[in-house]
Amino acid sequence: MVDDILRTPGAVRDAERWTAHNYHPLPVVISSAEGAWLTDLDGKRYLDCLAGYSALNFGHRHPQLIAAAHAQLDRLTLTSRAFIHDQFADFCRELAELCGKDLVLPMNTGAEAVETGIKVARKWGYQVKGVPAGQANIVVAEGNFHGRTTTIVSFSTDEDARADFGPYTPGFTVVPYGDLAALTAAIDENTVAVLLEPIQGEQGVVVPPEGYLPGVRQVCTDRNVLFIADEIQSGLGRTGATFACDHEGVVPDMYLLGKALGGGIVPVSAVAANADVLGVLKPGQHGSTFGGNPLACAVAVEVVRLLATGEFQRRSAELGERLRAGLEGLVGKGLVGVRVRGLWAGLDIDPTLMSGREACERLMERGVLAKDTHGSTIRLAPPLVITEDEIDLAVAALAEVLAA
Repeated sequence: MVDDILRTPGAVRDAERWTAHNYHPLPVVISSAEGAWLTDLDGKRYLDCLAGYSALNFGHRHPQLIAAAHAQLDRLTLTSRAFIHDQFADFCRELAELCGKDLVLPMNTGAEAVETGIKVARKWGYQVKGVPAGQANIVVAEGNFHGRTTTIVSFSTDEDARADFGPYTPGFTVVPYGDLAALTAAIDENTVAVLLEPIQGEQGVVVPPEGYLPGVRQVCTDRNVLFIADEIQSGLGRTGATFACDHEGVVPDMYLLGKALGGGIVPVSAVAANADVLGVLKPGQHGSTFGGNPLACAVAVEVVRLLATGEFQRRSAELGERLRAGLEGLVGKGLVGVRVRGLWAGLDIDPTLMSGREACERLMERGVLAKDTHGSTIRLAPPLVITEDEIDLAVAALAEVLAA
């Protein structure tokens, strides 16, 4: 077929023409999806190895989640938080129980959850810890990715995300990721929180050294500082456990959640913490018109119930070992590094062979969709409903790309 009888090239051109170029997507136009598979405008099928940056942990159009959305659409979609709706308490209670926390504050996007966490930590610092007004600081890590609001990019070390968006919000101290001594030294009497990703996703699925997260937990306890875990990408089954922190038995003071919480259907995020932390908020001090709306809660409570069975955590752990074995077999054959935790992998391609973008384009030609980051690194994060055969297919396609 030539371009003039394919629909995809024209759709790509239209998107480029009418859209601000804040993303650089692969030239594929998806029109339908199910499970771990996507279909484009011209009927070509692709294995999804990105899963919406973990927003689609349960696959595309999971029947239990779609049924919940359909049922709620016929009843009630929005009330605002001026009123209570009949899905709200179930969602908040069941998510709080999954997290082992007292309270949940629902929002919409991951960035909103992070902003909420920052505001709560500062207010807790002033009202509970006794930090002087306007002096609170939060320790964060190099290579972080917590979103793209003005405050969040103020402590980003990615110049693409940060440059030309100043003046920047003060009150953050950046230390090397995985360096417990540097983190400990950065904490002072006005530090209210340490905000970290238990695994850095955007940086290339960077797993911290063993013992780092328990060390962070201990120093936060010792210094009366909140430990905030951004589990927006790493949480909810992605790494083979409910939370990435679970792998080392660490319980943070606050979980920041999002992406998979909406089942790939609606944006849902949340902050989960105990009452002595989230209880500092009073009516009118923080909120969101759409946060915790009926449609979002109806879908998200089903997500929590899927996770409560443990099935998806087990699938991620077991299939992740198959993925690890396949990828590690390619080290020295085009890959120079591999990091895997559950069904989440960061792959460093020999930069003399190709860039990460080129690798993803070549994978796309072979019917596998993935995403590059930071030069020659690509990430794999397939839906947790992927099968063994589909994992093997993805690894085989990558092997072909590296050998070409």
